Amino acid sequence: MDISRLPSFRLDGKVALVTGGSKGIGFAMACALAAHGAHVVIASRNMADLQKAAAEITGQGFSCSWVQADVTDKENVQRMVDCVIGQHGRLDILVNNAGMNIRKPLIDIEEDDWDRVLNTNLKGIFLVGQAAAKQMIKQQYGKIINISSIFGGVGMPFQTSYAASKGGINQLTKVWANELAPYNINVNAIAPAYIRTPMTSAWLQDEERYRNIVNSTMLNRVGEPEDVAGPVVFLASDAANYITGHILYVDGGWTAK
Repeated sequence: MDISRLPSFRLDGKVALVTGGSKGIGFAMACALAAHGAHVVIASRNMADLQKAAAEITGQGFSCSWVQADVTDKENVQRMVDCVIGQHGRLDILVNNAGMNIRKPLIDIEEDDWDRVLNTNLKGIFLVGQAAAKQMIKQQYGKIINISSIFGGVGMPFQTSYAASKGGINQLTKVWANELAPYNINVNAIAPAYIRTPMTSAWLQDEERYRNIVNSTMLNRVGEPEDVAGPVVFLASDAANYITGHILYVDGGWTAK
């Protein structure tokens, strides 16, 4: 085998868009993509968070810019994608990450709770994926990485709307992979277990809940944002060219127990 012909994990010359990229898992993934050579555009609704996150990435010598966007609004999403293309001429990698959760028992969930979670986690994924796919079809190349969760396939109390949204993401991933394969576009998903982020910090401070989470894994720990960095770089790179329609569980062995 000619080792020089093996696919690279480098992303030099690629343009990546990371929604929800200013904090938590999204920020860790943006850092990883930038560190491997991509120009990364991070997007979220909060301008101050975006500016701070982009400054941290560029301050370490990597290439990053930002765009303010609300993924639940179709016109806003199209402006976001148009901005990326207008500034960089292409969009090679989409990390479809923006999400939220409202944890309540089934009988206490308000209709507004359901709508807020599904609009962000599922409708937002759809709108951004659709807008990005149109550009990637023109390019005849692209990598779409949807951020799901183990709760797309594992039942847990108080996760009605969140689990429904993540199960929907898993199915979108498989359908899109089928539709977009003829255009040299790979579509995969990453499904983490509990990762220590601002969104989960309050839950993880509950000692009993923390112990239950840790005991559900084989590795006996909660995930860190950096644990998702390697998988996203892999799926975004040419090393994953023959992988599509796959749900990659980053869960410390939770779903295999």
